[in-house]
Amino acid sequence: MKLTTVTNVSVDGVTQGHRRIDAGIPREAGAQDEDARGGFERFGWAPPLLDDEASTFIGQTFRRADAFLFGRRTYEIFAGSWGAGMDPGNPVGEALNTRPKYVASTTLTDLKWANTTVLSGDVARAIGELRAEPGGELQVWGSGTLIRWLLDHRLVDEMVLLIYPVIVGQGTRLFPATGPDTGLELVDLRSTPKGLTIQTYRTTGRPRYETATTT
Repeated sequence: MKLTTVTNVSVDGVTQGHRRIDAGIPREAGAQDEDARGGFERFGWAPPLLDDEASTFIGQTFRRADAFLFGRRTYEIFAGSWGAGMDPGNPVGEALNTRPKYVASTTLTDLKWANTTVLSGDVARAIGELRAEPGGELQVWGSGTLIRWLLDHRLVDEMVLLIYPVIVGQGTRLFPATGPDTGLELVDLRSTPKGLTIQTYRTTGRPRYETATTT
């Protein structure tokens, strides 16, 4: 299966707080909401810019997945919303509830969402084995920490970036200040009436750099 990441991101690269879903994720008394880490307060910057064309693209992308891979945080949000019966009949929920789901976690034990498998131990090897299986797409939605780890381990085949026309100005970025270098080949490019650009890239290994010349 081709491992494809799908990320909602602002023009300045922020992924944090693009929308806020209270999925009833348990936290210790007095613990900070993870979405508010770092003093973040500009929640919900994506929905006002989400138009019908972008929503249709998102639904079509979910439906073509053969399986899903999540980090723990995103898994718990989805399990507490789509897995709990949010918006019945929605094609996104149908895809999530009927296809296999994998979670990269060393601590998750309470699996209330059907068709879920926890990947622990040698996670890179387990994901490599999933990529080697026949099929279409193993999709990663959200899960920024996991995406950065996957890029570090050269496990991403394609990246879909839904880039929203907004500068959030604070929050966690998709790409860290320092990290692996990765070449990209543009596979698909489209825009929507409210100004989103949807860019699909195939990873091509390390990029080529200009060679210094002497005169």
